[in-house]
Amino acid sequence: MSQYSLLEEVCQWNEQMCKRKMGTVLSELISIYQNNESSKEQLRVLKILTGKFLPHISLFDIEHAFFSQILPKAMTLFDELASKLSQQAGTLSSQNTELQAALRNAIQTQIQLLEVLMNIVQHMCTLEEALTLTSMHSLSLAVFHVLKNTFSHCKDSETLYRSHLHLVADLLQFLFKEAYSLQKGFMELLDRIVLESTGASGDDIACMVVVHNVLKICSVISKMDHALHANTWKFLIKISVKHRALIETKLPHDELVTGLCEDILYSFSSCMQLAEQIHQSTGMGNANTTDCKLFQKTMKLCRFFANTLVHYVKEFVDFLSRSCHRLHHFYLQMYSKFPPSLYAPVLSDGLYDQIASIVPVALDALVSQLLSFRPFVETVLQVNPDISLELALPQCLLLINIIGKLSSESCEIQSLWCSGSQISEEKPRLPLFHVLFHNFHRCYAELSLPVQLPGVMSKGQAQKNISLYEYVCTNLCSFITSLPASLFPDLECALLDAVLSPHMLTALLATDAWCFLARYGSAELCAHHVCLIAQLVKSCSGECYQLSHLSLLLRRMLCLMAANHQAAFMDTFSPKEPSNLVLWRQVSIKALSADLQKPVTSDIIKTAVDQCLKWQSSKHALGELEQVNVALAAMVAVCHADGEALNSELQLSVTEMLGQMWSVLTVEQVLSQRCIQQTTSLLLSFVSLLIRSVGPPLIAQVVLFLHSLLPLNPPDHVRLAALDFLGSLGKIIIPPDVQHTVLPKLPCLFSSLLEDKSWLILQHALQGFTLFAEGTCHEEVVPQSLESGASKCRVVSFLNKAITTTETKELQMERLKRQNAILDAHFTRPHLCAVNGSVVVEPYAKRARLEQFEEEEYEKTLQAAENAFKTLQTLLKQGPAPEWIKVRLQALQTTITAMNNGRQ
Repeated sequence: MSQYSLLEEVCQWNEQMCKRKMGTVLSELISIYQNNESSKEQLRVLKILTGKFLPHISLFDIEHAFFSQILPKAMTLFDELASKLSQQAGTLSSQNTELQAALRNAIQTQIQLLEVLMNIVQHMCTLEEALTLTSMHSLSLAVFHVLKNTFSHCKDSETLYRSHLHLVADLLQFLFKEAYSLQKGFMELLDRIVLESTGASGDDIACMVVVHNVLKICSVISKMDHALHANTWKFLIKISVKHRALIETKLPHDELVTGLCEDILYSFSSCMQLAEQIHQSTGMGNANTTDCKLFQKTMKLCRFFANTLVHYVKEFVDFLSRSCHRLHHFYLQMYSKFPPSLYAPVLSDGLYDQIASIVPVALDALVSQLLSFRPFVETVLQVNPDISLELALPQCLLLINIIGKLSSESCEIQSLWCSGSQISEEKPRLPLFHVLFHNFHRCYAELSLPVQLPGVMSKGQAQKNISLYEYVCTNLCSFITSLPASLFPDLECALLDAVLSPHMLTALLATDAWCFLARYGSAELCAHHVCLIAQLVKSCSGECYQLSHLSLLLRRMLCLMAANHQAAFMDTFSPKEPSNLVLWRQVSIKALSADLQKPVTSDIIKTAVDQCLKWQSSKHALGELEQVNVALAAMVAVCHADGEALNSELQLSVTEMLGQMWSVLTVEQVLSQRCIQQTTSLLLSFVSLLIRSVGPPLIAQVVLFLHSLLPLNPPDHVRLAALDFLGSLGKIIIPPDVQHTVLPKLPCLFSSLLEDKSWLILQHALQGFTLFAEGTCHEEVVPQSLESGASKCRVVSFLNKAITTTETKELQMERLKRQNAILDAHFTRPHLCAVNGSVVVEPYAKRARLEQFEEEEYEKTLQAAENAFKTLQTLLKQGPAPEWIKVRLQALQTTITAMNNGRQ
């Protein structure tokens, strides 16, 4: 019988005839199918085989007798059709009807192949026996192969067919629907699979093949169909959990986590984009209903993916060590696009509230699942994290989230986060406190705006928004109350490290936390910390930011000490000792108990005055001037607290000392010697604080000195101190015997400072002049100081609190981001490293210290050069100079510029 006759006859057989003849005909039909080259005939024979004989093959024989014989050929046929479509799709046109027909026929043949596979799947679902993957190995491979290629072709159709897609769009849509139905049916079939718990049958390997193939399909269908995508992931997680006992160690956890994270990020980005469109259209009064519905749909998809990720992490957390970096980065990425991040889009509160029901809830649950997982701890607290500025705030919020959860955790978990790595551990990690302080200072832009975050409900009061600083400080202090005693050394180390950091706000945060610790702890602990800080203050050499930060902490901590501990502190660091003045210059006398204030004040003043007189008797040795500056600073601190309360004896000794100090200063020394510049600033501050006590001759002497000094452009700190003095003159009546000396000079001094190019000097000049103008009885000085129209406008604007420049919020944010990048680049040069579980900040290379004789040599040389220039200046005023003088002066100017650049 010919092949054609056999096929025609088989088509007429009923079910009984097919069952009776199957043993003799099946192998012949399979041979015909395998050897036929016509795709049309192959498809015809395939339909006969699946329609007539498949129902009569037992489950035991179905794989080796049927599926393995026919499905590889079906896959080859499908690939040939797909290759033909891919190669010829680009040349499709409405004029080439022959090619159009050929391509449509190819797609229709693919559709029929999908229908055949669907019929096979439906038949398998009707079987009552327990199904195993071994019994449908070839079917699984064929279905996954066809589905992946079909979805890929549909996904790439716009690129393949380009402008002629409409010629085949109807068939492609039908092809996608068939693939959709096939996948849905096949997932139902796979859900019935029973695996051997021993794994000896190889079902574990077959199951892994299924998981890998479903994961590939997930990656293809993402961004195509939301429902199909979600259902595929749902099945993938379901089958992984269902058979976890057999395959949990072999699952591609990294790929699964990465895929879920990417899909969540994509759907979340889509939510944000749709929310922006809705926000913009609502603002213009034409909200789009379609966008709103799509937004809600995308929100549900995002929620599904987020919950799926949390569920997967919960089930397989022990196998996710390699995925921790991805999960950590995913958390940061999500929060970087969500308020209060500066990189979040501008939306209405209502839209953000809807999104907030998904993002923080899911991310919070994710952190809870990973809180006790050591690899996640090591990832978050790694020594050199590669975190961009955009992710600095999310990292800070993550750490605060973790801190909030640790309060209720065991000591072991708290120690895991707070103690840092030990020597024996392979992966070094920093203590949580150090990482928090490090990321906090990188949030410069967010701290400057400031960013608003939800506060804590207190005493029945409604929750209100607070600044980022308050949010971090509140949560940090709350965590300190739950910290076990064993972790206090780690906390103290982190607080000290932060106080000594160059970042002002970080030091301030650590200071606030330290003061809270002092109030929360015992009085003895507070006293111990104060003594420790005082020793550190004394150890600081010269002016530095560490001294500034430690001094602020010391001033605040001293207020928290018990009275008996303050008395003991005074005994330990007696103000009668000159070496302790460096400490008392940083302390406010008001912080002491009432019975200690007067004796401490008296001791400081007497010791400091003796130090100044000793310097004067040593013929003004430059090497001892540093101790004089310390003494002056200590007296300034005392007088700043309550200078007018000094008794007459102390006031007399101080004013006499001031007069003697001013008599030895020269303008040349102030301009050339840094140490004397500091002395001048302190003396100016001192005189301004005691302006009602000093005599008229000293006031006249200071005014004349400033009249000679300020035109020569002294350093900023000298000019700022000069403004303090000039402003204080408004508090007194200038005595008649010095009015002719003082009053004519004041307008010139004020006008020059009000026209200063430095914004800092200008701002203080406005404040100082206003203070003088509001209090002085010498009203004629005020208009004389404002002869310049620009200065007058500045003062009027300052008094009216007028804003001269405006900046939109968007421009402000962009400016702060740029500033943040500059600051971050500057401060990241010293890098953190872990040494024996503690953190060391590697500093900048230090400049070699100049010995005293070297400084004196510089001073002598510069003084000689200045004298030579003054002589030359006098000669040039006496008459016309030779032409070559100009050339030589230009050469000298070039040399000076080069020397200055080289010094910098």
